[in-house]
Amino acid sequence: MREKLHIYHTNDLHSHFENWPKIVDYIQTQRQKHAADHEEVLLFDIGDHVDRFHPISEASFGKANVELLNHLDYDAATIGNNEGITLPHLELDTLYDDASFPIVVSNLFDSEGNRPAWAQPYWIQSLKNGLTIAILGVTIPYYPIYEQLDWKVTDAFESIAEVLQEVKGNADITVLLSHLGILDDQRAAEAFPEIDLILGSHTHHLLEDGMMKNGVLLACAEKYGNYVGHVELTLNKGIEDKKAEVLKTADWNRESEETIAMLKEKEKEAGQVLQQEIAILDQPLETDWFGTSPLPQMLADALKEWCDAEIGMVNAGIVLDSLSKGAVTKADIHRICPHPINPVAIKLTGAELKEIVLQASTEKMEQLRIKGLGFRGKVMGRMMYSGLDAEKLTVNGVKMEANTVYQLATIDMFTLGTLFPAIRDADHIQYYMPEFLRDLLSWKLKKMGPLL
Repeated sequence: MREKLHIYHTNDLHSHFENWPKIVDYIQTQRQKHAADHEEVLLFDIGDHVDRFHPISEASFGKANVELLNHLDYDAATIGNNEGITLPHLELDTLYDDASFPIVVSNLFDSEGNRPAWAQPYWIQSLKNGLTIAILGVTIPYYPIYEQLDWKVTDAFESIAEVLQEVKGNADITVLLSHLGILDDQRAAEAFPEIDLILGSHTHHLLEDGMMKNGVLLACAEKYGNYVGHVELTLNKGIEDKKAEVLKTADWNRESEETIAMLKEKEKEAGQVLQQEIAILDQPLETDWFGTSPLPQMLADALKEWCDAEIGMVNAGIVLDSLSKGAVTKADIHRICPHPINPVAIKLTGAELKEIVLQASTEKMEQLRIKGLGFRGKVMGRMMYSGLDAEKLTVNGVKMEANTVYQLATIDMFTLGTLFPAIRDADHIQYYMPEFLRDLLSWKLKKMGPLL
């Protein structure tokens, strides 16, 4: 007898809660509709639900996100890099203490090689028609960053292969929750044709009608809750047909009033947590993205000092706004520096530094609008230095030498992507975890005391 299994999936919400009340209403309505038709429903999240750019997630270290997932009765989830590497070790280790759903991620372990108690390599569920479904999950392995946080992350493809062997013969349907990105999802489809469905994320791709690859159906619903994914499986003794679609939340008018009230309460709680006083300013601290200004300069100085480096370097666009005279709270620091970006120390030659300085000083680079890489601002802005004179090309007053190796303190954003290849490709990169740039700003403000 043919039956329908409906799988709904969300990914990369990044704490953009503005769409969440619509999503809750839609999923609850669809569940009722499918139940009336005697059709089964499963709901999964594919990671990066948490993003500490939002005060609710910052104040709760993501635990409020888990409450929201609980409220909507998710069946399972995997973790993204925002859960995995933007939370201190203890906060990730306790993030899912109250989760009412399994966390499926097979390639994450503690530093001693033990799987954390809150994670499981797979989850097998019996469906009402007697078939069984195996849910696998993997997250993108940012090896050095996980290591700095006392986690061990392993190769996702090796982990998938191991888990498939474990579930072999025990499930009629196999679904992979993949926080790897579209290219690796396609690669996984080629490597593991026994997987029926890959629910993707991380690269924020939109597969409006899914993608068939080697008989495997790939699905993904972009980012920020702009879409919800829906996969319909037609089942008999196995899968007879499978198809995917995405549903645009902007097309929906209804919202869950209960969820709106819940989010307002979480905002109130976050506001109370973030009212902790950091410093008192006797004068404002200004930010100018394209000129010399004290607040971005303070961050460059803090980087140099925190990392015990010869040079500090950060783009002014990292600091989103100025600080007013008077009390400065954690909420203020979070507002002007919301990025999940960490300090790094890098060894570079004078020749490489000169190349970076020349790249950074162009109008094109200063005006560059950036998306991703942890950046939650708008524009690159002027590059600020501590210990380096960009015009004279001196380091702490001494002429920069092409073959001399210097210690540069900067931001992990520059170790990714194509902005500065010399930084991205450096042999010696030390990540400072779990502190974000806003933690360094707070530390520097506290250290300086009242500013006259």
